[in-house]
Amino acid sequence: MYGDDGLMSNVPVRPLPAKPASKPAAKTAAKAAAKRPRRPAPDAAAARSSLTPEAWVDAATEVLVDQGIDHVRVDVLATQLQVTRGSFYWHFRDREDLLRRVLQAWSDRSTALLTARLESARDDPLEQLRDVISLPFRGRAAQRAARIELAIRAWARRDPMAQAALDASDASRLDYHASIFRALGFDGDEARSRAFMLYSYEVSESLLSRQGSPADKAARRAFMERVAQTAV
Repeated sequence: MYGDDGLMSNVPVRPLPAKPASKPAAKTAAKAAAKRPRRPAPDAAAARSSLTPEAWVDAATEVLVDQGIDHVRVDVLATQLQVTRGSFYWHFRDREDLLRRVLQAWSDRSTALLTARLESARDDPLEQLRDVISLPFRGRAAQRAARIELAIRAWARRDPMAQAALDASDASRLDYHASIFRALGFDGDEARSRAFMLYSYEVSESLLSRQGSPADKAARRAFMERVAQTAV
């Protein structure tokens, strides 16, 4: 530094200590820090990123099948998935939002997507008919589908939202069945009646899957195929 005589001084000069912040400035800084968004804890962030809405829907469906609709609750699912309840609200508004999406997922998989797959797999309506008749006999996939549908139908007896979803799926399936019979040459009323008969058979086979031996089931299946094609 420069001395009073304008020349460089050899005396070392210590830096001045920083002035403490005034009380108003300290308060302002504290308020700004409080307003900053806090980062979620690592485990909470990991749970949110790893658990998709579909994971919650699948877990809810399993509880519905195994324990019934009364047990499909946020606390039950959070415990099963080993996350906090707060993780649930990251994806859903409330329990009803989850239940609505359970019904939508079931409808998409068991009706819309399945119908589209059956329609695209076969051009021949007779082959489509045989595919539809075979649905209740498709091993574990059919057994699981039947268990879910039975739980949905039990739920629908108590809940208008579930009943509306079930009615819409039934109507869509019946329309597809009727389209097969129309393609086979039956008129409108006859096609709809045969569609109802065939669909009722499929539902019955799903619900009564333990009735009869494999040979009995094969005989029933062959009989239904003959009846479905026979003109009355």
